[in-house]
Amino acid sequence: MTARSPFATPPPAALPPGGTPEDARRYDLLLAGLDLLDQAIAVFDATPKLVTWNKAMVRLLDFPESLVRVGTPFEAFVRFNAERGEYAERGQQSVDKQVAERMASVRAFEPHYAERTRPNGKVLAIRGVPIPNLGFVSLWTDITEQRRYESLIQQQNVLLEARVRERTAELLSAKTEIDDIAQALGRSEARLQMIIDSIPALVAYVDAGRIYRFANRGYAEWFGLTKDAVVGRSVAEVFGEDAYAQIRAHIDTASRGEQVSYEYARKDEKGRAVYARSVVVPEIDAGGQVVGFFVLSIDITAQKASEAALVQAQKMEAVGQLTGGLAHDFNNLLTIIIGNLDAARTRCDPATASAYLDPAMHAARRGAELIRRLLTFSRRQTLAPSAVEVGKLVHDMTQLLSRSLTESVRIVTRLPDAPLHAMVDPHQLENALLNLAINARDAMPDGGELSIAVNARHIPASMATLTELPEGDYVQIDVSDTGAGIDPALLPRVFEPFVTTKPFGQGSGLGLSMVYGFVRQSGGNIRVRSTPGQGTQVTFVLPRTEPPPTPPPETRRSAAARAPRCPVLLVEDEAEVRKIVRLQLTELGYPVVEADNGVDAKDMLTHVPDIGLLISDTVMPGGIGGKALVQFARELRPDLPALLITGYASGEAIREVQDLDVPILRKPFDRKALERTLHALLTSVESPP
Repeated sequence: MTARSPFATPPPAALPPGGTPEDARRYDLLLAGLDLLDQAIAVFDATPKLVTWNKAMVRLLDFPESLVRVGTPFEAFVRFNAERGEYAERGQQSVDKQVAERMASVRAFEPHYAERTRPNGKVLAIRGVPIPNLGFVSLWTDITEQRRYESLIQQQNVLLEARVRERTAELLSAKTEIDDIAQALGRSEARLQMIIDSIPALVAYVDAGRIYRFANRGYAEWFGLTKDAVVGRSVAEVFGEDAYAQIRAHIDTASRGEQVSYEYARKDEKGRAVYARSVVVPEIDAGGQVVGFFVLSIDITAQKASEAALVQAQKMEAVGQLTGGLAHDFNNLLTIIIGNLDAARTRCDPATASAYLDPAMHAARRGAELIRRLLTFSRRQTLAPSAVEVGKLVHDMTQLLSRSLTESVRIVTRLPDAPLHAMVDPHQLENALLNLAINARDAMPDGGELSIAVNARHIPASMATLTELPEGDYVQIDVSDTGAGIDPALLPRVFEPFVTTKPFGQGSGLGLSMVYGFVRQSGGNIRVRSTPGQGTQVTFVLPRTEPPPTPPPETRRSAAARAPRCPVLLVEDEAEVRKIVRLQLTELGYPVVEADNGVDAKDMLTHVPDIGLLISDTVMPGGIGGKALVQFARELRPDLPALLITGYASGEAIREVQDLDVPILRKPFDRKALERTLHALLTSVESPP
């Protein structure tokens, strides 16, 4: 398809930055491999819109070529299906209602599985898997044959029962047919055995003495045994002492004739925890005695891992919601503190300001920085890459890390004398260091040493293939601990999602995989070296870059800048914050009129034509916030400059007003920051491009 650019062979410019021919070859192989899948796959972003797909999507779902393009909204596919009657189970519902219900389910971004029979008779299994903060992946599998085989199996079972009854009746009348019946039963048993061994379930039969008399292949392999090795052994022998202790009480209950279900965990042959859910149905003879048990189990290890990851994600979301709300209040408080300190500093002698006010101002700015870091770690802050001085970032992180680690863990840093800059997202780098520090802490329950070193690193052409990096200069970061180390058998898999060395429930297994993804996306690479009993060292490199240009020194304001200022309408619901901003504006020479809500501000804009500048908070009571107020002002006076101020720091809160193309000043800020922002705003208004 001409629109299928995500899975077409990409031109060199479409390859990831720094990609090698080997990367291109692998990329092509990946795309070709996805097109060979029988399953249909599509990736949608968070909006949700189509990002990429494979050929099977068009083949299985019969979408027109004009529809299957990058950027097509998910709603368009749903509407297309509804209009052609794909959702027959919805009965007489209107197309719009069908679309609305499905879009509401999609926006929940929750894992889901469903099956749907298409008008052409095909049965599709549909699985949706969210990608945290990015979108989701949809998989469609044609299970028509599978369902047909299941129906066939049921029919064969009914036929088998009929044939057994028929042969049994014939035994009473003719012994000569015994051999033929035995052969038929033998064939049926073999067929049934093949079916039982093929189903994705763990099936066994245990007699009243708790000795295995039957186990299918899946059940035996669950315990790392063969079927013959299971039959004839006791449940306690097969399970092992620890696992048997978990189920003994349930087996005792089943011995009294009651059906039971339970979950249990055991260690597999590689020492990993695996989980199963079992149903035990007692077999009771005509005399009412329990003669054995039928056991049906399923492996729920993957489900448990997904549940743990979901709990971890929910915790992060809860922290983000709490931190986002607290940040607004703290930023307002810090605006008041910083504004008053700034005003007091200009009204007292330098010695007093240096002795008393400067430390207070420094502490207030540290508070603002702490709020920013908390928002970053709770994923409520918009992130962007920049030239970062890695040594300074590590040094600034030390205090935060010391709060996250126990007192028995000593932090040692080895930083370069000269600044080293890397082009990375500073917040993601902080997150990566925090993840690694927490892993080190958990590996040293009795205390130890955490070491973070930063060095310059050059990768020559001879090492490029080995390191999977282009030749060039890099910044190397080494994070080492003196903890328990990692099992050599687990070491090759440490970057896989859900793989963790911690006890089940104490880690999601996503920390190192997130660090790996961040490093690779930043154009670097990472490796882990570990010796059990001695510790672990994580080394990663990031592309080195030039330091950012030094900002030009502030110049004295021009005569035009010192000219009389236009009246400013200041709209802020917090009285103390409004007082500080008013004080800063008057010191800058602006006449100020005030309103504490959007309704009064609209009246002032309507009846006071002299207002030359609007400064408004983004979120206010009364139903009219900063966005609505700016829109009203532009309808009334299109040329009126506007500035929004906010104590919210979440990306969502900022995105709500981004479409206005209005500058946003985050709280807390001082008079200089306000002056710079207003100067840039008014300059752009006076000198349009």
